[in-house]
Amino acid sequence: MIAKKSNEEMQYTKYETARMLGGRALQIAMGAPFLIKLNKKELEDIQFNPVKIAKLEFEKGVLPITVKRPLPEKKKS
Repeated sequence: MIAKKSNEEMQYTKYETARMLGGRALQIAMGAPFLIKLNKKELEDIQFNPVKIAKLEFEKGVLPITVKRPLPEKKKS
């Protein structure tokens, strides 16, 4: 999966994607507002499933979650 961050594209690993989707799905399940507009028919089609809603938000690139990756440290010689 590729999500846009400023003017560059960032590619996430499957573990990062799973963590972001799971976290956002939990927020939605706890009552957080959706970040995309969905009408009643679309919500019924996906059966009000928080994971599917989070996946749609991820595909649109509107997830408010970022990934911090540690950079490798230089070895001292």
